[in-house]
Amino acid sequence: MSLEKTFCSSPWIHMRITNDGRYSYCRWSDKTDTNIGIQDASPKEFFQTHMEPVRQALLAGNVVAGCGECHKMEQHGKVSGRQRQLLKIGVDPTNFAKTLVSSPWVPVFANGFDQLPQDWQIDLGNYCNSACIFCIPESSSRLATEWQRIGFIDQLPLPNWTDDPALVAQFVDTLRQTPHIQYLHFIGGETLITPAFKTILSALVESGLNRTATIGFTTNLTVWDDAVVELLTKFSNVNLGVSFETLTPLNDYVRWPSKLPQVLECLQQWRNLAQKQGWLFQIRTTPTLFTVGHLLKVYDYAWDHNLNVESCNFLEKPEFQRPTVLPMSHRQPIIESMQAWIDQRKVSNDTVINTRDPNLVHQQLVQDLESYVNYLRNEPDESHRLPDLVDFVKKLEASRHNCVLDYLPEYEELFRTAGY
Repeated sequence: MSLEKTFCSSPWIHMRITNDGRYSYCRWSDKTDTNIGIQDASPKEFFQTHMEPVRQALLAGNVVAGCGECHKMEQHGKVSGRQRQLLKIGVDPTNFAKTLVSSPWVPVFANGFDQLPQDWQIDLGNYCNSACIFCIPESSSRLATEWQRIGFIDQLPLPNWTDDPALVAQFVDTLRQTPHIQYLHFIGGETLITPAFKTILSALVESGLNRTATIGFTTNLTVWDDAVVELLTKFSNVNLGVSFETLTPLNDYVRWPSKLPQVLECLQQWRNLAQKQGWLFQIRTTPTLFTVGHLLKVYDYAWDHNLNVESCNFLEKPEFQRPTVLPMSHRQPIIESMQAWIDQRKVSNDTVINTRDPNLVHQQLVQDLESYVNYLRNEPDESHRLPDLVDFVKKLEASRHNCVLDYLPEYEELFRTAGY
């Protein structure tokens, strides 16, 4: 592959800390990059020393392990993390060679590295009041407890790194010492019920970083905390992501045990606050085989309210919940309905890389939905995974006392054939 297709600026500006405190090279990585954690090395040591081989590999034009998510997104026309990170250093992926030469970061690439991350994804832990069907115990305490009880896992995940006040203080100190910090994105679990979220926000306000750094976070639309909201309003720039999957009762099944009326009420509450404060407001989805056929209602809502829809990637795990587990006979009607939605909306076909430009929301929505059309049309059939899905669903439903066919009657024959 050419440098244009492989080079990414992310390891020069960004890193991630996972829920158990391990460092990762990238928020979009499709694998666990390292077993080194904040308990073993400072963020500065990891960023400057342990990430250097990744930077050298990218400069040499090599494909780095863990970058598969971005390559798949680009293959189907979805804007990838790699493309977004390039934009942050002034490189336009649609005009790569020319804009790379003019990037102010070229001397940094050429002359060594002694910086700290300007862009963080901070996984705060797995405190969560939801147990989404596509989630994992490492990201949901409620799911972890349930999975252990019904025998999906033998033991609970490793402790959250943010439960150790000394580690949180060490991390905050790193942030305070970082010149020109640009962006801090917080996820959980559910951020609003994670104690460290409030602790770190308070520390950022005390240090004055609320006036210069942009804060991003995602919430599951089941929680409102006045104290956290008050802290957030002290920041000059906030990117708010709200997670839901559909605007039908199916959302209750996949994001159990949420209830759609409460979700919609909370959605409106956050939208009102975002409008009042001038925050960037985005819808975050995780399309699975359950919900991919119900996405259009989400895109209708986003179109009507001029909102961006964003998913981190095409779902990789659990493998048996990928949309590609649907056979082509079930994919084709979804493809046709999505294509009809796209055809009814006349927008420019120029590629939108800056998906957060409020002037390009409609163009971004069409582009993003087109990526799902391409994905469903071109990715291989994985319907051989249906028996694994059905086995999982039956065991989970025995715990939750619900039934997928109450929400997806159109899939009854498909699921019955696979053993439901």
